[in-house]
Amino acid sequence: MPSIRKSLVIFAVVTFALLPASAAPPSHVDITWLSISNIYYEIGSLRILTDGYISRIPKSEFYGGGGGLAHTHDPYTPDVKEVTRVLSALGGPKKINLLLTGHSHFDHTFDTPTWARLTGARIIGSKTTCFQAIAEKIPASRCTAVYGRETFKLAKGVTMYVVRWNHSGSADRNPEQHNPVELDSFPKPDPATGGLRGGVAEDFPNGGGARGFLFTVDGPDGRFSWFFNNSASPTDLDDPIVINGTNYGAPIENLKLAMHDAGVASVDLWIGSGGAEVAKMVVPILKPKAFLPVHWDSFFQPFATGVTKPFADAPLEDFLNSSGVKVIKPVQYMDKWRLDRSGVRAIPNAKVKQALGFKDPS
Repeated sequence: MPSIRKSLVIFAVVTFALLPASAAPPSHVDITWLSISNIYYEIGSLRILTDGYISRIPKSEFYGGGGGLAHTHDPYTPDVKEVTRVLSALGGPKKINLLLTGHSHFDHTFDTPTWARLTGARIIGSKTTCFQAIAEKIPASRCTAVYGRETFKLAKGVTMYVVRWNHSGSADRNPEQHNPVELDSFPKPDPATGGLRGGVAEDFPNGGGARGFLFTVDGPDGRFSWFFNNSASPTDLDDPIVINGTNYGAPIENLKLAMHDAGVASVDLWIGSGGAEVAKMVVPILKPKAFLPVHWDSFFQPFATGVTKPFADAPLEDFLNSSGVKVIKPVQYMDKWRLDRSGVRAIPNAKVKQALGFKDPS
């Protein structure tokens, strides 16, 4: 596991041998929403799952802290059967090459080791994500810890830039959820059940804030790009993230650096969360053409239930519309879109939805 970088000007370029070097650069990316901030990318032959929380720890298990999620009454194990069912609907183990985690709370990384075990895919996330994976017997070599400003050459024409980011909330309101905290070692599974404790002040802190991911694809018709973040807070989006004396930069400045490194002045799509106040800070820098909201649905109700109420955030929508940003409203889990040089548009995903029993709400 790499050591924490001491200077903001030092950054790493990493090439992952996920696909043959001869593979042609892709002309588009297909993007599927699997609930919460679970996003599945199909980029040519490259298949990436972000977060991937399919299990559900009941709300009644959590207690304490400003957000009520600090501790749990009992340890829990992943719902392997349900994760396997979703994986089968996507096409099986060979349909995932890489696992990303935006931050390390239970509703993002609880199933990451299970996905890794079922698919053999590598993991990229925080040091905490790697420790969580090690706790579930995933070899340390299978997880790459990132701290911000790393660049990954994932496939021919496909590049990913890591952006050190913050988590929603505030130090006053819900410090155990918001403040940047990393695990110092792998958590110890319960000796009786093998489970971990999902509390954000237990085995699942946020991982030192969050990680955003900026993607660029240099396809045959030209470049297209998108940015993903699964949480954000306007309270300190422009304040440096400092852990144990190491300065990881202010999230908004880190985004500027990533865009500079990528050579982009705007993106075609922003997949994100944080509400209107975050958007007012991010949009002038990101200049997205379209926005896809994530992390707006329940992370307690069973995955198989699907969406029970539509997305609605009037202040956010009003701001984005006034800024000329197209708002894409998800309707049901496994909704799918295609992004290419011409923009983003919805495409059918009936076979996968049917396999999982999902129908679009009327």
